Amino acid sequence: MALTGRAALLAALGSLPVGLLEPSWTGLLAVNGTIGLACAADYALAAPVRALRLTRTGATTVRLGDTADVGLTITNPGTRTLRARIRDAWPPSSWHPGTETDASRHTLTVPAGERRRLTTRLRPTRRGDRKAALVTVRSYGPLGLCARQGNHDVPWTVRVLPPFTSRKHLPSRLARLRELDGRTSLLTRGEGTEFDSLRDYVPGDDTRSIDWRATARQHKVAVRTWRPERDRHILICLDTGRTSAGRVGDAPRLDSAMDAALLLTALATRAGDRVDLLAHDRRPRAQVQARSAADTLPAFVDAMAGLEPELVETDARTLVSTILRSAPRRSLVVLLTSLDAAPVEEGLLPLLPRLTQRHTVVLASVADPHIAAMAEARGSLDSVYEAAAATQTQSQRRRTADQLTRHGVHVVDATPDTLAPALADTYLALKAAGRL
Repeated sequence: MALTGRAALLAALGSLPVGLLEPSWTGLLAVNGTIGLACAADYALAAPVRALRLTRTGATTVRLGDTADVGLTITNPGTRTLRARIRDAWPPSSWHPGTETDASRHTLTVPAGERRRLTTRLRPTRRGDRKAALVTVRSYGPLGLCARQGNHDVPWTVRVLPPFTSRKHLPSRLARLRELDGRTSLLTRGEGTEFDSLRDYVPGDDTRSIDWRATARQHKVAVRTWRPERDRHILICLDTGRTSAGRVGDAPRLDSAMDAALLLTALATRAGDRVDLLAHDRRPRAQVQARSAADTLPAFVDAMAGLEPELVETDARTLVSTILRSAPRRSLVVLLTSLDAAPVEEGLLPLLPRLTQRHTVVLASVADPHIAAMAEARGSLDSVYEAAAATQTQSQRRRTADQLTRHGVHVVDATPDTLAPALADTYLALKAAGRL
């Protein structure tokens, strides 16, 4: 039986005369010559790397926290078998720390004239576009002593989308929306509602809803039912300035604001309203307008994927001007920004009358739950000082919120886990009251 690999080399060394294996210059030269010839032969028999053809297939999008499989097909057009170790390189944020080595390195054999497919499983840790780097191929000879190595550029991009973790709150808010929409027995009437249909009067109905003309025609009491107006315009504004870069828990404030915006978008499009997006700091960073109900949420997710906080102060004057241009008619303007006293009092407050006289304005902000925990801490001198600082911070936020409320702004101040449902509830309350 023929020997292969390192066993063949050992057999070759064992067949040398005993005298050549003795510790002498002649023996060493003979052994080195044999090893050199074996290495040269092994290198010559290794499949060339440059001739290989590499193509990619697989996922192009993935939600943050999920996995994406990207296939790499390697075609060996030569006459020698490819025995290779392959490194499929991607940016470090394409994997969780410590898993890159196992996920990016592969071993395979491709006979001459055939092709094989391997899969690299990504699990990104950041939003945005993840672009494939070089594919490094190390081709070994049959003895495994020497190898050829080269790189191939095989472009591929995987867009990492926001995770939209708040979608778990959507069914309960849709149930509330169906109640407001007159699909259950709970009916509302306000200045922003429109006539829906007639039904028979039942004890407990508001007598102001009785339609006397219909009652006279039918000879029985008929009442009108009402539903919230549809086709309202909502403009969601994401502040991507420096305050959005602050981390609350494991994520920047911007990520929590995005999650709340996505839940509101999903809910409002189901309600028949039109939703636009504006991301802004000193200038617009992303804008989505005039999309159909089916395309709005995917377009928002795609636009948010590449957004990152900018370490600059948000230009409130430019932001307000852009909002007024984007929403020329009465709309619901949702500002997802900070409640910090300085940027609000110095930048936004003087400009609010321009917004509130034309639009209904909601300001939603991410609160840090650690501040509330610090405010309740006691037991040591350090914890008392921390509690005092936390209480002062909470007092400043309440004072800023009160100032905004006096200007006619609806304020939502909630932690990352509760911001999205709280904002959705505010939208439903405004819709029920006919304020949109």
